[in-house]
Amino acid sequence: MYRNETQENESVQTVSGSATVTEGTAGLKDIVAGQVSTVSVAADATGGINAGNFIDTAVDDELFRFNSEDTPLMNLMLKAKRVTVNSPEVDHYMIDEAKSCVYTTGSCGGTPRALASLPLAEADGNSLRPYTTLLVKDVDGYDAEGKNPTPGRDLMLFVTGMDPTMGYPVVRAVNGKKNSPEDEFGQIPNIPAGSKIVILANSLYETQKEVDPDLILPQPTRIFLQKRGMNQVVSDYFESQRKRMPFSHAVIAEQAIANFKVRGNRTLWAGRAGKFKVNVPKMGMQYVYTTEGLRWQFRRELEEPGTWTVDKIIAMAKMFFTGEDVPKSALLLAGKNLLESIQKIDYSKHPEIHITTKVNSVGWTVTNFHTVFGDIEIKREPTLDRLGWSNSGALIGENRLVHYVYSEEHAFKDRVEGEEATRNGLLIWDAVALKGTCHLWINGEGRDFENGNSVIKLWDKETKPADSEVKDGMILYLTVDCKGIDASAKSGQLWQAKGAGSSAVWSRVKGEF
Repeated sequence: MYRNETQENESVQTVSGSATVTEGTAGLKDIVAGQVSTVSVAADATGGINAGNFIDTAVDDELFRFNSEDTPLMNLMLKAKRVTVNSPEVDHYMIDEAKSCVYTTGSCGGTPRALASLPLAEADGNSLRPYTTLLVKDVDGYDAEGKNPTPGRDLMLFVTGMDPTMGYPVVRAVNGKKNSPEDEFGQIPNIPAGSKIVILANSLYETQKEVDPDLILPQPTRIFLQKRGMNQVVSDYFESQRKRMPFSHAVIAEQAIANFKVRGNRTLWAGRAGKFKVNVPKMGMQYVYTTEGLRWQFRRELEEPGTWTVDKIIAMAKMFFTGEDVPKSALLLAGKNLLESIQKIDYSKHPEIHITTKVNSVGWTVTNFHTVFGDIEIKREPTLDRLGWSNSGALIGENRLVHYVYSEEHAFKDRVEGEEATRNGLLIWDAVALKGTCHLWINGEGRDFENGNSVIKLWDKETKPADSEVKDGMILYLTVDCKGIDASAKSGQLWQAKGAGSSAVWSRVKGEF
């Protein structure tokens, strides 16, 4: 049955007798929330039918097993690396890959001097320690005699020390211009501002064994593990009547567990972190923890509320697979509208693109989208539709999830004190977290979230955005050459606006993003 998105999360309550019956997503009045399973409650919920009038009919058990594909994120979490912890509060550490390159903030060189201070951003200057070698991209070095430039063969620098005044690294040219072939070092050619400096290995003298150490300080993020539980209370009399009812206790329990998993899956996506106290009768004050959903753990977002094309898919794959943190595989959990948009892409002009169906390592049947950067496995995530994110999706590195567990999922069965009834339940205390920086949230809802993330918008026009659309800090990934932004703006580049509206100045974003 197809339902409009605005209706998917609505629930209508009606009162029949003393039991409040709630409609499910299909409009069936079959949920009695917060009630124990007794003959009286069941009778009230079904129009006052008493115990003697329960009839024995055939039950389609398979109908109650439709939730197996409803919780992809939870199933992915259960396949992820499991870490058992001894506290509901966990310091989740992220260790960044070291920078592979830096950029000059000003020009240097171009003088007869053999030494120069390399102007860098304050955060980068101290990272280039003595005896490090550097490669200056797009600045030509010289031949072995230091006489003629060698086009396409980049200039190499050697860090001799640090400038005590500015904190810049002091460098020599390994293959610079020499006055005489016998000179050990040559002059440093002009290095323009904005030049890309690739960091190479250090180079030590023949008896050297000590170099400046690198101090690695992992930055922790506090993760709260959420305790989730499900209870069923079944009276002995209800249990004894089950053979004459049109449903069995086992089928009810199975559906209750499915409901427990579906709600847990929503929490894993959209929950917000919290810690607070509640007053428990006879037990005093106790803490309640709520976990941070995966949606809010992404540090990179791709904004694309429009129509998807092959170029945009390839651009997304490029951003995912070519950063410092390179994953083994990509899994796109998508809302239904995003899935539809990808399915409707015209591939006729791209015969090199291969789309196949396969069973992945998790055991799901997925749509596999092959690109030169890597394969993207696409699967629908129904929970995103229920959360109002039908146009969005999450591109996740499958081997980049961590499942923190404080208490293993376990079932229990107790007799209810003072009653002829049995309590059955499930308990689990866990959380899921992202590791690495490869992950991308695809925001297709047309709404900006001010959460400090790096938000990139795909741009497939040769003209720049309208002044009314330009916001300070907006970043565009160009899928076509865009002369409207700048004559040098080429496809595959990132450009950022400084300022808003007509006063915005566009500049190219360089480096890993």
